[in-house]
Amino acid sequence: MVQGRCVGGVLVGRDKEMEEVFGFIRTGGSCMSPFNAWVFMKGLETLPLRMRAHSESALILAQWLQQQPGIRKVYYSGLPDHPQHALACRQQQGFGGVLAFEVDGDRDAAWRFIDATEVVSITGNLGDVKTTITHPDTTTHGRMSADEKAQAGIRDNLIRLSVGLESVKDLQDDLRRGLAAL
Repeated sequence: MVQGRCVGGVLVGRDKEMEEVFGFIRTGGSCMSPFNAWVFMKGLETLPLRMRAHSESALILAQWLQQQPGIRKVYYSGLPDHPQHALACRQQQGFGGVLAFEVDGDRDAAWRFIDATEVVSITGNLGDVKTTITHPDTTTHGRMSADEKAQAGIRDNLIRLSVGLESVKDLQDDLRRGLAAL
């Protein structure tokens, strides 16, 4: 996704792996429209600038969230206590715009937090210029079994934030509304 306007992607793999999907791609016509391709190309022009801004803001918010009462745990590879931090430092130029955190309490607490926000959009969408918030347990991972969720670390108090390009102060103010609802 580029700028939240279109959905698309690329398949990458070894020749044998690509042979398995080639028939579907050839007959299914799974290619994007010329307009969507144009939107993607335009979005790619500013992608490095936007990713730098997403990453910088996400790191600030992750560090800030770690200091807030009501936040049990923050998951962001840019934080030194993240188990994959050293790997991310070696492989990446930034740490991306997506972070997750657990609030004190249960599913109801997570939804109270989400429902109290006003600036962020409630959606499962990632990669938009606007910050989005979602509850993975009931949205993106809702079809997984309880055991699969536990294995993946998807708890009922987990919230995912895809940080956009808004002012960090505005986002902090909005997340404070969520914290006040706990």
